Amino acid sequence: MRINTKIRYGLRTMIELANSGGAEGILQKEIAKNQDLSLKYLDTIISSLKIKGLITNVRGKGSGYILTRPANEITVFDIYTAFEQIEIVECINNQRFCERSLRDCKANCYWNEFGREFTNLLKSKTLEDIINSTQCECCNDH
Repeated sequence: MRINTKIRYGLRTMIELANSGGAEGILQKEIAKNQDLSLKYLDTIISSLKIKGLITNVRGKGSGYILTRPANEITVFDIYTAFEQIEIVECINNQRFCERSLRDCKANCYWNEFGREFTNLLKSKTLEDIINSTQCECCNDH
């Protein structure tokens, strides 16, 4: 499984916004500079996060961005689904894709369970959890 670039950069953008903390927000050009992203690409990230209701402009167009909720109320699931719906495999509950999807298909059962566990994992971490983590376990293995 591969997480796409928009989701990865969306998370980085949300971390940047949460860390800025000022009432005036942070300008898009500052986010782009701090995260080494092009302004054009960041436009699509910002747009998706705004549509999802995760961020807003402080005073309208041209002003800084802020989170719409505290970082401890925003989960990785919220950020992920701003860019993609969770669809592990196409056959789950889609009889047009596979006629076996609504019958007793053990593979389908497994993918449904996998999807639920993946969703729960995404919902179990908040933006605040990520910001406050001091070290990740994967970095300790090197």
